[in-house]
Amino acid sequence: MSATTPDSPETGGLLRQPLSVWATAFAAVVAFMGIGLVDPILPAIAKGLDATQSQVSLLFTSYFLITAVAMLVTGFVSSRIGGKKTLLIGLTLVVVFAALSGTSGSVGELVGFRAGWGLGNAMFVATALAVIVGAASGGAESAIILYEAALGLGISTGPLLGAVLGGWHWRYPFFGTAALMAIGFVLIATLLRQTARPVKKTRLSDPIRALGHGGLSTTAFTALFYNYAFFTILAFTPFVLHMDAHGIGLVFFAWGVLLALCSVFVAPVLQRRLGSVRVLHLALTVLLVLQVAIALSGHTGIIVFVILTGVPIGINNTVFTEAAMEVSDAPRPVASAGYNFVRWLGGAVAPYIASKLGEGVDPSLPYYAGALCCLIGMAVLYTRRRHLRSLERVDIDHTFQDAPTLARH
Repeated sequence: MSATTPDSPETGGLLRQPLSVWATAFAAVVAFMGIGLVDPILPAIAKGLDATQSQVSLLFTSYFLITAVAMLVTGFVSSRIGGKKTLLIGLTLVVVFAALSGTSGSVGELVGFRAGWGLGNAMFVATALAVIVGAASGGAESAIILYEAALGLGISTGPLLGAVLGGWHWRYPFFGTAALMAIGFVLIATLLRQTARPVKKTRLSDPIRALGHGGLSTTAFTALFYNYAFFTILAFTPFVLHMDAHGIGLVFFAWGVLLALCSVFVAPVLQRRLGSVRVLHLALTVLLVLQVAIALSGHTGIIVFVILTGVPIGINNTVFTEAAMEVSDAPRPVASAGYNFVRWLGGAVAPYIASKLGEGVDPSLPYYAGALCCLIGMAVLYTRRRHLRSLERVDIDHTFQDAPTLARH
């Protein structure tokens, strides 16, 4: 058997990555900033544009709805023009529409520009995962952890950037994101080599066909209900905190730090000890309990329990992504597209429904609905558990691979 070289993907550590991977990861951090960027400024946007909570929540709905639908075509595009060109087109769209968002004169314009932003984000994010997996040292598992670290860092710093810039004016975070994404564009354009096109081109129908696999569809639809709970926390909570942009930003920064730490460090340990399916059940249970606790709490309790939701959300993000990549025999880009199409639909409907429930009925009701979605997600996992048996084999393989390392320590 031939020895691997020091730079072999099988021997590289998580932090020993090519510059092209770090450039893509940096751009991914900024892309994920766009998710939480508007959180601290939602009340200010509502006031500045004379809009209701549910109208402002459409900033998330348009963004994630377009992101979900666009996931179905990203593989079709990237398999024909290559990963690098797809990344650069996605980044260009984000720069343009993020900047235009800052010029909006009405909530309708802002919602429309966020939809264009979502299109660019979908093209970038779906392709970035495939590029990082293909170029990173340490194999697919290390690449996914690195990708989830970028997600966690982006989601945690997004609210902080939104708070700092939004403290001056609600328009400034949009311009700031456009500038950072322009830097990402330059880094990828200069550091990422042209990626090879797949031998087999992806058809438009491939992601939907991939969802015909019982394991992938189970993972995707469980993630849909989980994402409803996730984005209830992210999109509705700023309205019940009754704090300024800096206060909201600090709350979600602390939340995002927990999310990032649990994505990178806690999730892999729990997977090795418990297996992916058990970890998903555990994390969904914790998120359910915390959602009920938020609904029953006063102001201080809401802050504490919202921050703590970063723990199960961080764990779920990593485990769901790895499960979607490993559970079926579909190529990873195709499986990712089908999975993300379904799961982002949860992120699209949650903000609007939660805001409507909070405005029209009671501010605690959105969190009870989020808890119910966690329960439904666990029911889907349990009733369709036979489709996830391949994940158990993956977890066993990881355990045996880690055994020599653990023995040395």
